Amino acid sequence: MKKNTHHLIIALSLIFFITTACKQEKKAASEDESVTHNVEKEVVETAKPKITLEKLEGSPSYADAALVLDTPEDIKAAKSGEMEFSFNVENYELGAQTKGPNAQKLANSGKGQHIHFILDNQPYSAHYEPKFKKEVPEGVHHLVAFLSRSFHESVKNENSVVVRRLMIGNDPKDTFGLDMKAPTLIYSRPKGEYTGKDTQQILLDFFVLNTTLSENGHKVRATINGEQFMITEWAPQVIKGLPMGEVTIQLELLDETGKLIPGPFNNVTRTVTLKE
Repeated sequence: MKKNTHHLIIALSLIFFITTACKQEKKAASEDESVTHNVEKEVVETAKPKITLEKLEGSPSYADAALVLDTPEDIKAAKSGEMEFSFNVENYELGAQTKGPNAQKLANSGKGQHIHFILDNQPYSAHYEPKFKKEVPEGVHHLVAFLSRSFHESVKNENSVVVRRLMIGNDPKDTFGLDMKAPTLIYSRPKGEYTGKDTQQILLDFFVLNTTLSENGHKVRATINGEQFMITEWAPQVIKGLPMGEVTIQLELLDETGKLIPGPFNNVTRTVTLKE
């Protein structure tokens, strides 16, 4: 009897040992799988580029540069078609390459400094001479034109911009209802297609009218491929870490509570394309 009991104890001990060993082995395997999964996840997250937004520094200020259009605030024309615009440019050279490091860092126009001509907050046309003609359809339109560096950063001072209302036709209809004295956001960059090294650092730039930006006041919210950034200073920004392909940029002008400021141009979305 004692012998059988001794054998039973040995058998039970052996079973306990085997069971414990199996549990420890499964636990170790589970931990290894968890570590492997975490490492793989970390590698995937590291491989995905992180979009960043940072203030652009180092551009010449051109504080005394001016763009002048010698017309009334409301420009009237009896019929649609080509209109001639004749600007005066002071203390600024159209066609010159902007000095400093940013012309090498960012997409840069080989034609040099120019005017960004923006009608109804649509994509701008670039003009390297002060006089040119533009096709303007019938209706009430809102013109914003400002000086631009060769790498498309706007010159930001009270004299570098021209704002006009164009009233084209015998009885033009105002489909925008823009108060030209109200806080207004005008989109400028990015625009179009970027290739090669120009995809690495992309300028984000805009013009604000009748307001200033601050931590506790009005702000611009930039949403880039779904990622949000709050801009509290009117300054050019550089976007890094964008993936190849189509990129979506939304800009919104917000009040001090974070609500969208009413206005036809204060919420704008554009797409650009990045290629190898």
